[in-house]
Formats: sequence, structure tokens, C-alpha cells
Amino acid sequence: MTRIFSYGVIAMAAVVVASNILVQHPIGTWLTWGAFTYPLAFLVSDIVNRLEGPAAARRVVYVGFLVGLACSAIGTQIMGEYGPLVTLRVAIGSAMAFLLAQLLDIAIFDRLRRQAWWKAPFISTFAGSTLDTAIFFTIAFSLLFSFLEPGNDVSWAAETMPLLGFGPQVPFWVSLGVADWCVKIAVDLIALLPFRFAIRHFGVKVA
Repeated sequence: MTRIFSYGVIAMAAVVVASNILVQHPIGTWLTWGAFTYPLAFLVSDIVNRLEGPAAARRVVYVGFLVGLACSAIGTQIMGEYGPLVTLRVAIGSAMAFLLAQLLDIAIFDRLRRQAWWKAPFISTFAGSTLDTAIFFTIAFSLLFSFLEPGNDVSWAAETMPLLGFGPQVPFWVSLGVADWCVKIAVDLIALLPFRFAIRHFGVKVA
């Protein structure tokens, strides 16, 4: 086990745990604090991918996946004002979104690793973030997946209203997803700076 891989495992676990805690704290109507920490998981896997390769990055992601499952299991046992902090649909959506989006990110990054230094982390994270958002919000809140947890009333998420308060009429959960996706992409751009710093710190030449 290399030092970089160990750092990656610790960082990924920290991001997942922090995001699971911060997602319980809303910011206004559309976001939670977790929206700002969760995208850092892509930064962690991208750095490990660049320095150690895709196999090591996938192992780091699997650790994050298991930590996420543990957090969801704990969340289902903690009762909030409206029931368990983590419902079955949220747990399933979160797990599937994290794993599939991260694996897509790793695959795309590996295909682009020989191009300009910023292309692999930006394009792979953009694609991964988009897939992550689509999977999570659809499974967790769309009426299409009500069969997963019939006892969980998510009709509030299906109520139509202007997109982000001013756009076309869409289900409320779509606005939640779009706001979350916008934050992911913003963090994706900002994360290019620590990505470049990290790979240069460990002696990787960048073009």
C-alpha cells in the first residue's frame, strides 16, 4: 500500500462522512452544505488516478462506497422531524450514484490522461457529476421509483413550481438536482487548482 493510496483512502472516507453529515443542513431552498463537500470525492479519485493509476483509484472509490453504505445504515436509525434521516430510496440512490459516477469518472480520466493536464480532471468530473446528479435525484425523489419504498411519501418533491424559482414549471426535485449540479460543476472548476498543485507536488510534469 503506497503512501498516496493511503492518503486517498483517508481523504475519500473523510469527504463521504462529512458530506453525509452536512447534507442534513440546508442552505436556503435548493441546497445543503453537503453539496459543497461531496464533489471533492471526484478530486480525490482524480489525484489518485493521476498518480497511481485507475486500479488504485477504483480501490479508493470502493472504500468510499463502503463508508457511504455505513453512513446510510446509521442514518436510517436516526429519527428526524419527518422520519429517518436517511430513507431507503435516498440510501439506494446515493450508493448507486456514487459508485457509477465515480467509475465513469475514472474511466474517462484514464482515456484522457495523456492530453492537456486539465482536460482529464475537468471532463471526467463533469461527466461523473452529471451522471451522479441524474441517478441520485431520480431514484430518491421521482415518482417513477415510488415502488422502491411505497411507505415513503415524496409527493412534496413532485409538486411543480418554477425551475429554481424563475424558470419553467418542473417538479421540485428537478430544481434540487439542477442546483446541486451547478454547485458540482463550480467545484469541479475550482478543484483544478488543488489538482494541479497536488500532482506537481508529487513530481508529475504537467503540460
